[in-house]
Amino acid sequence: MAVWRKLWSTNLLAASLLFYILLNTMDVHARPANMSTSKDKSAAGKDDNELLPADHLNGMKMELDGHLNKDFHQEVFLGKEIEEFEEDSEPRRNRKKLIDIFTKVDFNKDKSVSAKEMQHWIMEKTEEHYKEAMVENKNSFRAVDPDGDGHVTWDEYRVKFLASKGFNEKEIAAKIKNNEDLKLDEETQEVLESLKDRWFQADNPPSDQLLNEQEFLSFLHPEHSRGMLKYMVKEIVRDLDQDGDKKLTLSEFISLPVGTVENQQAQDIDDDWVLERRKEFEDVIDSNRDGIITMEELEEYMDPMNEHNALNEAKQMIAVADENQNHSLELDEILKYSQYFTGSKLMDYARNVHEEF
Repeated sequence: MAVWRKLWSTNLLAASLLFYILLNTMDVHARPANMSTSKDKSAAGKDDNELLPADHLNGMKMELDGHLNKDFHQEVFLGKEIEEFEEDSEPRRNRKKLIDIFTKVDFNKDKSVSAKEMQHWIMEKTEEHYKEAMVENKNSFRAVDPDGDGHVTWDEYRVKFLASKGFNEKEIAAKIKNNEDLKLDEETQEVLESLKDRWFQADNPPSDQLLNEQEFLSFLHPEHSRGMLKYMVKEIVRDLDQDGDKKLTLSEFISLPVGTVENQQAQDIDDDWVLERRKEFEDVIDSNRDGIITMEELEEYMDPMNEHNALNEAKQMIAVADENQNHSLELDEILKYSQYFTGSKLMDYARNVHEEF
């Protein structure tokens, strides 16, 4: 018996080791899924990247890399409270928070949430994201404006950005001043070239190659500027447009930007990607249903302060949980579908609901 136990333990160890090796060698990034989950968007990495425009912007329906923002409905429902709803939070505490949110969304206090009420709430939460971005921008602007003159040159930004990536700030500043080769690696050089294009786009006419605080906000957060929003749309269309007509067909929209996946097989197997983007194309973005997405349609879709979009989103959110099909949401429905609205699954959602409410 002792010998059998020893052999069983040895085999179990070997099997576990093999599973670990397979798990860590799988090409998990080859699948064309949106990897921008809520955990990736946490505040943990903000300090390191505060000078770099993020691919993800809270309250935007699409990422800058062309992926759909899978957490959009949670961001516009929770606003700045989104970080409080963590998966490992105490369910009962989160349930109380969700009940409190429901009472706030229910403006007329009839114990149900209509599409108009949800639209109004979405606009409020989006405004919260706007204000949060403005506060963060003030701190970032101070970091790149050391002389406090209210303007930042491209060279000043370059120095601070490279310093945030581990380069010696004094050495970089001296090399730039003397027009010396910075000797950057290829990846960093490509990032800088992309940032430079974006920098000059954020420089409002008449162009002076200097950014003030408002222009710097547009540089980091293009949703705050109509001009930068247009630029963002052009960049997305450029990455997805395969025939160069500056429009997107369905096949172009459901394809991934070049270089996103390593092989065609990886792209083919992700049915969720195709179905999700097809639905968004046909039901939301292509407003005139002609099978083509124009720059104008994509710009309207991307605009976070578009009230028509907010109403459509409100109707979609209600449809997900509207079990009694009355085109509004009751508290028990929101609690039952809490994972959709908050990313957090609440256990025993119906227990004492009416008493607590």
